[in-house]
Amino acid sequence: MTPPTPDESAKSSKKPLASSVSQPLAQFEAAVHDMEEQVREVNARIDKKAGRPLWLAIAFGLLLGGVFVASLFFVEALFMVFVTGLVLFATLELSGALVEKGRLKARWPLAVMASAMPPLVFFFGPTGHLWSLLGAIAVAVVIRLVRAGFDASSRASLLADIGVAIVVLTYIPFLGSFALAVHTAPGGVWWVFTGVVVVVSVDVGAYVTGLSFGKTPLAPRISPKKTWEGFAGSALAAQIAAVLLGTLVLDLPWWAAAVMGVALLGSATLGDLLESLIKRDLGIKDISSWLPGHGGFLDRMDSILPSMAVLFVLFQIFG
Repeated sequence: MTPPTPDESAKSSKKPLASSVSQPLAQFEAAVHDMEEQVREVNARIDKKAGRPLWLAIAFGLLLGGVFVASLFFVEALFMVFVTGLVLFATLELSGALVEKGRLKARWPLAVMASAMPPLVFFFGPTGHLWSLLGAIAVAVVIRLVRAGFDASSRASLLADIGVAIVVLTYIPFLGSFALAVHTAPGGVWWVFTGVVVVVSVDVGAYVTGLSFGKTPLAPRISPKKTWEGFAGSALAAQIAAVLLGTLVLDLPWWAAAVMGVALLGSATLGDLLESLIKRDLGIKDISSWLPGHGGFLDRMDSILPSMAVLFVLFQIFG
C-alpha cells in the first residue's frame, strides 16, 4: 500500500477542519434568521394591535420631544418659533381636511392668520393673546365677505364658512398660544414643561394600558379604541407625573399638584375625544400623514391644545 503524499495529507486534514468551522457558522446563521423572523412577527402583531408602526412612532415622538425641550430651555424666542410652526402645520392640516370635505373654501388665509397669533402673544402677552384672536376673526370675516362679493355662488355658504373659520382659529392657534402666555411669565418655563409632561403621561398611560388591558369602550360612538381601562391607566400616570413634578419642580403642595393632575387629565382626555369627533365627522382616520407613525401634527397636539388653556388658569391660581 502506497503511503499518502504530503499534499494528500494536507487536503485530508483540511476537510474536517473546514466542516467543523462551517457547520457551527451555518447553525448560528440559521438561529439569527429564525430570531429575525420572530422579531418581525412580534413587531407585526404589535403594529396591528397598535394601529400604527410603533417603533417609528416612538422614534419620531422622541425627536419631537427633544426639539420641544431644546426650544423651551435654551433660547426663549426659539420656543415661540416652535409653537408657531406647530400651530401653522396643524391649521393647514385641519383646514385642508375641511376644504377637501367641502366645509371650507380656502385654507391658506387661516394658516397665515394662525401663524401670526403666537408671535403676538410672545411680544404682547395676554393682551396680545385676546386681540390676536379678535383680529384674526375680523380678517377672516372680511376675506370671506370679499370672496362673496366676487363669487355669487359662494354666498350660500357664507355664514357656515365664517363659523368654521372662527372654530379653527379658536381651536388651534388661540388654545396653543396659551403655552406662550405661560412661558413668557416669570417661572413659566417650568410650568409649561410640567404641563406638557403630564399631558404626555396621560397619552402614554392610556395607550399602554388600553393596548394591554382595554376591553370596555369609553366612548364607542366617538372613538371605539378608547377604553375605560386605558382611562384608568392615564389617570394613574397623570397623578404620578403631576405630584412628582408639581412638588419637586414647581414647589407646589402635594394637594395642589394632585389638582393639577386631575385638571390636565380631564382636559387632555376631552381634547383627544374632541379631535376624534372631528375626524369621525369628516370621515378620516388621521388629519394628515406628515409625521410617520403619528398621523399629523394635530393628532399629536389634540390633548395639549385645551390643556394649555387649563395650565394657564392653574398658573394664575398656584403660580
